[in-house]
Amino acid sequence: MRLTRLATTTFLVAATLTACDRKVDIEPPPRATDKAPSPTQTSLIAVPINADTTALKQALERAVPKTLWTINRRERACVKPQQVKVFGKKVEVTPPIPCTIVGRVTRGPLRLRGEGDEIIVDMPLSATIAARDVGGVLKGETATGAAMAHARVKIDITPDWRTRGTARISYGWTKAPGIDFLGKRITFTDEADAKLKPVVRDVEREVNQEIARIDIRKQASDIWRQSFTALELNRDKPPVWMRVTPQRILYGGYRMEGQQMRLNLGLEAITETFVSGRPADPSPTPLPNMVRAAPKPHLDVRVPVLADYAQLEPVVDRALLKRSVRPFDLPKVGAMTVKFGKSTIYGAPDGRIAVGVDVDMRLANRTGEPTHGRIWMTAVPVNKPGSAEVHFSDLVINGDTNGVGGDLLLVLGRSDGFAPLIASALTQNFARDLAELQGKIKRAVDQRREGAFVIRTHVDGFAIGQIKAYGNGLYLPVRMVGGASVDYRPAK
Repeated sequence: MRLTRLATTTFLVAATLTACDRKVDIEPPPRATDKAPSPTQTSLIAVPINADTTALKQALERAVPKTLWTINRRERACVKPQQVKVFGKKVEVTPPIPCTIVGRVTRGPLRLRGEGDEIIVDMPLSATIAARDVGGVLKGETATGAAMAHARVKIDITPDWRTRGTARISYGWTKAPGIDFLGKRITFTDEADAKLKPVVRDVEREVNQEIARIDIRKQASDIWRQSFTALELNRDKPPVWMRVTPQRILYGGYRMEGQQMRLNLGLEAITETFVSGRPADPSPTPLPNMVRAAPKPHLDVRVPVLADYAQLEPVVDRALLKRSVRPFDLPKVGAMTVKFGKSTIYGAPDGRIAVGVDVDMRLANRTGEPTHGRIWMTAVPVNKPGSAEVHFSDLVINGDTNGVGGDLLLVLGRSDGFAPLIASALTQNFARDLAELQGKIKRAVDQRREGAFVIRTHVDGFAIGQIKAYGNGLYLPVRMVGGASVDYRPAK
């Protein structure tokens, strides 16, 4: 049996013998008008945002000058006086030696990299410093040095989606600038450090300003707006759609991946499932403030499996046709020859289904006109927890005929050869249909593009619920659990 729509699991069968020449006393069971619900659950879908830090690097390249500082000044004591102890006292044997210090510190190209939740800005420094006119003796000596400055940047996002950052910069000399003179090493790290400190403060300020310009809100708004949509779970036989209505966004921090800052976001949304054509998209709402919480993505979807009652009628007709080749042995009546017309099946109130069958019956080996009537039977569909096999219980029989044989029809309907036969014919095992549907859904939701989104879904398992009958069919709820992530990749 092909499952095509949501349905209620009501099995109603009533027995009535409809009179041809007089008013029928037994009315058909009323028809149920309720419809199987569109299942609604809450899921949390991972929607990471990738913020490119290239713009931050470019802005810093523009903001931080190539030459960080220059120096050109006269020092009275480039070489401090040399002292020796004479009779326990320090005596200067050489005077302080003055000189002129000239030089500059430049930076090389900036490099950005990620380390966990920090953006590291590497700034290579080169120092060229010369001491000239040292005491009128040394005409010029050039010292070179190298240092590496590191800006360690941490970013925070406020609930209203603004970015702010804190940068701390450290540096260390890998080669201290200095020269050798008169057996002494003259270094210029103090002078370089004094000049670098204000530069470091300027760089920290520029980094913080550029971080504030990273526009996370725009991407979050685009994702939020476009997430009010419907996603196809199965194309046909049956068509299954999941409508997504976002409720809030959870933010669980970020990590650096190369030049990308990957924000860990989760979209908490109501997911509704439809076995039909594409449902209308829900109306988007404004982007809400984000909630600071570690998102744990999970996909929880109710996949409705609906059996149309019309699909049950041929099953019952075939079973009755096969049984009609043998007489029915009715207690205290004897053998009866019975022919059955086409059955009618629909949903009845109180979670039952109704089955009506036209009957022509006469005593075996008798001639004359048969007694015409209709048997109505109602029953309740049931399944064991987690089972896809559906049975029918609580059978109720009623009937009427066009003659005085109405009681005989009730006897027929309540006989071991009729009611159990109908119940057995209606017994359905949805396992094959469910396996086919589950395979289709797994293939359909694996990975695909929907507009600006690349959707990845994995299904960890299916769970079968309790079958129920509604006016529009037998409804077997199936729960699909797993995970889903949505990468926002708008066309460039």
